[in-house]
Amino acid sequence: MKVVIFAGGYGSRLSEETTLRPKPMVEIGGRPIIWHIMKIYSHYGFNDFVVLAGYKADYIKDYFINYAMINSDFTVDLATGEFKWLRRSLEPWKITVLDTGLNTMTGGRLRRARDVIGDRRFLLTYGDGVSDTDIAATIELHERDGNWITLTAVSQPGRYGALGLSDDGTRVHAFREKRIGDGGLINGGFFVCEPEVFDLIEGDDTVWEEGPMERALHMGKVGSHWHQGFWQSMDSLRDKMVLEKAWESGNAPWRLWDPTPG
Repeated sequence: MKVVIFAGGYGSRLSEETTLRPKPMVEIGGRPIIWHIMKIYSHYGFNDFVVLAGYKADYIKDYFINYAMINSDFTVDLATGEFKWLRRSLEPWKITVLDTGLNTMTGGRLRRARDVIGDRRFLLTYGDGVSDTDIAATIELHERDGNWITLTAVSQPGRYGALGLSDDGTRVHAFREKRIGDGGLINGGFFVCEPEVFDLIEGDDTVWEEGPMERALHMGKVGSHWHQGFWQSMDSLRDKMVLEKAWESGNAPWRLWDPTPG
């Protein structure tokens, strides 16, 4: 199953960092946050990624093209051109980077990747959030309930739009703007999607979270996996500092692949 990552926005609320690089490439613990996201999925055995780039797409392309060189040791003889790997530190990842346009909206970015994703189920997430969510459990729930979209519902105070869920927390019945003091659940991403969702996207100006998800909602095809553990997006410099502090402490909840760094 392919993992599709939204990575094309401007990240204007993190302008201290994103004037130089796209938000998914802002580093936590010396690694881009997109690397952390990919490690989460890889922990569950998903290693085929489609990165939907846009703003500063070349930065993302350069990173993955040079990933082996950056993360490995080698000897090169400049006189003869002879090259020898001393230590190769590589992930079992296959990565497709698509430049989906500078001003394309999220739905439009996904629609442009239709041919690459194919006519099969896929996983989808944002390139700026990490969690210790159980992706396998989300897939199991998605298969059980026969939805077109299953999202991960999380608790987060503040500035996000809240979800209305069924009593058992497995079905979405409303989207609404979050109000001050509202303790409701929000859409944390980490979606499981069926290929039928492509037909809900009209074009480049379509916002994934509005038209397509709203249409699927009205069709009764949006489910939810209620995750009550850790979730954190990186929308601001403060958010980045929260994640950095967790990583530096050696107790980053999203570090499922190696919880005891050494």
